[in-house]
Amino acid sequence: MQNIKVKADYCLNCKTKPCSVKGCPLNNDIPNFINAIKQEQYEKAYEILTRTTVLSSICGRICPHYKQCMGSCIRGIKGESVSIGDLEAFVGDLAIENNYSIKKRNINSKKIAIIGGGPAGLTAAAFLARTGNKVTIYEKYDYLGGLLVHGIPEFRLSQEIIKKSIDKILELGIDVKYNQELGRNLDLKELEKEYDNIILAFGANVSSKINIEGENLKGVYGANELIEYNNHPNYEGKTIVVNGGGNVAMDAARTIKRLGAKKVIVVYRRAREQMPAEQKEIEDAINEGIEFLFLNKIVKIIGNEVVKKVELLKTELIQKQGESRLIPVEIANSNYFMDVDYVVMAIGSHPADFIKNIGVELDERGYIKIDKNGLTSNPKIFAIGDLAGNISTVAWAAKSGREVANQIDLT
Repeated sequence: MQNIKVKADYCLNCKTKPCSVKGCPLNNDIPNFINAIKQEQYEKAYEILTRTTVLSSICGRICPHYKQCMGSCIRGIKGESVSIGDLEAFVGDLAIENNYSIKKRNINSKKIAIIGGGPAGLTAAAFLARTGNKVTIYEKYDYLGGLLVHGIPEFRLSQEIIKKSIDKILELGIDVKYNQELGRNLDLKELEKEYDNIILAFGANVSSKINIEGENLKGVYGANELIEYNNHPNYEGKTIVVNGGGNVAMDAARTIKRLGAKKVIVVYRRAREQMPAEQKEIEDAINEGIEFLFLNKIVKIIGNEVVKKVELLKTELIQKQGESRLIPVEIANSNYFMDVDYVVMAIGSHPADFIKNIGVELDERGYIKIDKNGLTSNPKIFAIGDLAGNISTVAWAAKSGREVANQIDLT
């Protein structure tokens, strides 16, 4: 507790709140909740946080803080940033431990169905239930949490924290129907007859491909599917290449190393400074023995029926007109080969093909098309999270869920 007080006292309580306004996707009132900690008013700190988030214990642990709130902290200009994530997680954990309640206002009574119980769906459910709406979550698995459970390894986020955080949300009176999947035993048209509104929140977790020769060989895997279904091959004594530079690539590489791989190599076509992964995740991966090949690009996967090697080439970064980010360009005649056993693609994700048949319009990228309020082409149906093309982090998913919940309350 004393250590937390020291971390809280380090905050300058800036009036401009760059950590909240610029840094936090959810716009949590960071200086004020930290100020409440300074005064040891912990329940007040929780109340301040729950105005904007219901995932404090989770976001406080896994958000890319240095790319968000802590990266905008005034104290970080000349020294260390305030430990905002630690302080948020502390308040969230204390709320669970002491059973602090989320305040409710019974101002609405709509019936809302939410399909998908990940961070976007859970947040939407919480904000709708706290204003008096009757909310039912339809979840395809026999548990809630979505990618919080099957997309983030235990070594980054414990299952106990996830379960306790979800239980806190369900205390608001949310109903859940498990093992319900669109296209299998759940029909959107039938739900439309029963509910005032439907929110699609089932995510976009199909691993993207880079469309190179050999990508369909046995031994080439999508990182998202490996992590979600936990259906790994035998890595013992083998060399695995992970292609990508985000947190999913880090999670996949670190998981594979833990499962006995002899060597895990992350290939990224840009420089380390440009990696979208959180720096802490990169450092942890390096400390665990993961190797990195920056400014390298896989151009071919070679094998008969199974992977035998990859062909790579080196890249260099140049500034192209009209581009704010340095662009990787292939260096001619820099090709070389590497013997590998498996290749794991971690270069992004997209929605499953079945969404083409659910009766809502898609955009040119294959995501569900929404307007500024999250409404789809069907006037009863909203879409949130990465399913609608939002930024694929927990905080951004939660924000989309909260904003759609607020929009439903306004209509």
